[in-house]
Amino acid sequence: MKPIGKEPNNSFESIVLDSFKENSSLMPSHIAIIMDGNRRWAAKKKIPVFSGHKAGTKNIESILKFMELLGIKFLTLFTFSTENWNRPKKEVNYITKTLLAESLAENFSNLHKLVVKILIKGSIVRLDYITRDNILEAVRKTENNKSINLIIAFDYGGRKEIIETTKKIVNSKVNSEKINEDLFNKFLNDGVPDPDLVIRTGGEYRLSNFLIWQTAYSEFFTSNALWPDFDISEFFVEDQSKHHQFQLLYSILRKTLQKLDIPV
Repeated sequence: MKPIGKEPNNSFESIVLDSFKENSSLMPSHIAIIMDGNRRWAAKKKIPVFSGHKAGTKNIESILKFMELLGIKFLTLFTFSTENWNRPKKEVNYITKTLLAESLAENFSNLHKLVVKILIKGSIVRLDYITRDNILEAVRKTENNKSINLIIAFDYGGRKEIIETTKKIVNSKVNSEKINEDLFNKFLNDGVPDPDLVIRTGGEYRLSNFLIWQTAYSEFFTSNALWPDFDISEFFVEDQSKHHQFQLLYSILRKTLQKLDIPV
């Protein structure tokens, strides 16, 4: 199925866009995705693991466009965990040097045109200074963009984040009697709402240390599709209607297909 772009140019896209606008107030505000399966995708195709990571990166823009079309305000992508540094050195070097630099060079202009605001969650201090400066420049240039907040979780670990947040609270010398969930959230999330929905590709059923505080009440959906193969057709699968956050989306898309006389 062809990804839906930002500018609708046919009857299908126009009907979908109109349906979403009518129901935008009921859509989730924050979706988080664990992009799993790049290496398995490459292994299935008997190609280098680097090619799997490259294919996974190319998939981000079409998913981002679709999320923006839905009216999603925050999209968090788990791109590189604190544990990923333990992978083979060649793979780590490719991701943190070559792939990051290429992705930023190839995609930044389009993201900026889509009025995407780029945010970083985790840390980029272990990157080389050129890549780090380019990322910070991208964050700076998009800080006033309004369409969707793209949060890149890089060198990120949920437990580490909780520890670092606790340190911030201690260092602020706040009265211990005033420490509660609201205060902790203020230090932790910096105005970003908790995810309504977490999607994990690759068929695994675990969070893998991702947003473990923020996902306490999030709904969780696992797709068997490996990340490079994950596309908007996943949102048309009827089994997903049992998930609350997918229910409205599925019903809207079902009505859209019926209007177009497409079997559902």
